Amino acid sequence: MKVIIAGGGTGGHLFPGIAIAEEFLKRDQNNNILFIGTERGLEKRILGDLGFKLATLDVEGIKGLMKIIGALIKIPGSLVQSCKLIREFRPDVVIGVGGYSSGPVVMAAHFMSIKTAVAEQNALPGITNRILGKFVDRIFITFSETKDWFAVTKTIVSGNPVRAAFFAGVKEPEEKAGKFTLLIFGGSQGSHAINITVLDALPYLEGIRTNLKIVHQTGGADLKIVSETYQSKGFDAHVLPFITDMASAYRYSDLLICRAGATSIAEVTACGKASILIPFPYAANDHQTKNAEALVKAGAAVLIREAELDGKKLAEAIHHFYRHPEIIRKMEIKSASLGNEKAASDIVDVCIGMVM
Repeated sequence: MKVIIAGGGTGGHLFPGIAIAEEFLKRDQNNNILFIGTERGLEKRILGDLGFKLATLDVEGIKGLMKIIGALIKIPGSLVQSCKLIREFRPDVVIGVGGYSSGPVVMAAHFMSIKTAVAEQNALPGITNRILGKFVDRIFITFSETKDWFAVTKTIVSGNPVRAAFFAGVKEPEEKAGKFTLLIFGGSQGSHAINITVLDALPYLEGIRTNLKIVHQTGGADLKIVSETYQSKGFDAHVLPFITDMASAYRYSDLLICRAGATSIAEVTACGKASILIPFPYAANDHQTKNAEALVKAGAAVLIREAELDGKKLAEAIHHFYRHPEIIRKMEIKSASLGNEKAASDIVDVCIGMVM
């Protein structure tokens, strides 16, 4: 079976696509997967190392007046490119996973009478998937309330696909470094607000400094200042612009400090981890706060709004968990109960069924 997975740009779109691809290969190593994305997206850095093929389009997102003009100009060319790639690869099914590169590929496949589907990770669907939802054969959603945006006859609540490595990590014995380990990240691009607040928290963490280990994904812009600050204050910190093996990073951590994007939430619950969630306040319709509130309600996380965030408050939360490991254990159980191990499998089942 030949499958095109279109989209990416950020980890929130790309990693669910990788989870789906892994499931196709788990079923049959002879299944042939082609990703289509852009030169600028995260997919350019990630997919080769994972052994997946990537083709790229010249396409842009529709945000801001000048971006809209530029994107509209490129639409005809991206559709032509998409048709060419589809004719050459001859897929049985095309799956869009979000991000602006998925639009022309899925649309072209539809008009070429190829079976199509989209996966929507968030409660509020992005503009690309809202448009594509009118044309595709199946729509996979993470949250039941997203049904209101799409035709009920072709919409399936599948959950957000998570790579198998995350679930495998839960089943393996933990290999802790003997210190209380914090994993800090703000999505695949990093978060300046989280980075700076963590640095502001360090003076308040001095009393437990020798018992702390910190793994911090900063993104590129803040890498230098974060690294130098940890070093100058004597903290045991491993600082990276991007963490490729996030499954291992989760597995060895005691507590997560992160944003509340749909993919991060899916990974956190897949690994059954306790977390301090700091939602990105400018996400569409504040959907990250809604994601975080769902975990808080289940007893799996605590939420600190960015508007209320400062170094002292974050340090107090870390101290609380450090002093009460029994609370972490309870939150881990609640978190693991929310993980959906079957999401990728259910999506692949439906896609195979569409073409059989």
